[in-house]
Amino acid sequence: MATVMTTKSAATQVAPAKSPSTKPDQPLPLEPGDHLTRAEFERRYHSMPEVKKAELIEGVVYMPSPVRHKSHGKPHGKMMTWLGVYSAAKSETDFSDNTTLRLDQDNEPQPDGVLRIDEAHGGRSRVTEDDYLEGSPELIVEIASSSASYDLREKLNVYRRNGVQEYIVWRVYDEQIDWFSLQDEQYVLLHPNEDGIVESRVFPGLRLKVAAMLSGDLATVLAALNEPAKTEITT
Repeated sequence: MATVMTTKSAATQVAPAKSPSTKPDQPLPLEPGDHLTRAEFERRYHSMPEVKKAELIEGVVYMPSPVRHKSHGKPHGKMMTWLGVYSAAKSETDFSDNTTLRLDQDNEPQPDGVLRIDEAHGGRSRVTEDDYLEGSPELIVEIASSSASYDLREKLNVYRRNGVQEYIVWRVYDEQIDWFSLQDEQYVLLHPNEDGIVESRVFPGLRLKVAAMLSGDLATVLAALNEPAKTEITT
């Protein structure tokens, strides 16, 4: 004889529906690998003040791990000192550290460093009403672990395509600093001259003694900024 399940017994077999963990009006959390629009990326990022760095690169969310002292924080600090000392002597320039940058609808990186020509002096980027950078700054600096980093892959292509004139990547594990110059819509690697110096083609007097920077000799690096400029600012 077939067994007939009563309404009461059936109810005990069905798990109650779980209420959603997120309220309808509350943004979902950012997760590495999410594919988002720039507007949705910003909405989620703003709702997570505990997150200090997240980037949207080609529509994909990247959330770097906490940074270490020797492999990131220390070289980052030296690069920011170099940019800051240069910018302090050039009123037409502006620089920032770890600022969100609205490049295009699929890309909102947070570069380690930015050096830009102020928009009042013909610069290619601007400060928005809600205090973000928008557009293509003339120079971007990134501190990367090695040549395998997305700084030298996805980001490099994004910066090139958006017309960032110069791009510097310090590959800490490789003990190498790459300085790229945008020429004919392609990045060309600039090589040190006979004095071991790479000089900007955009910012007059911005020169880097590569070996000194790599060895931690910041005094020598900064002294090079006082040498006569060989270029003129171009926009």
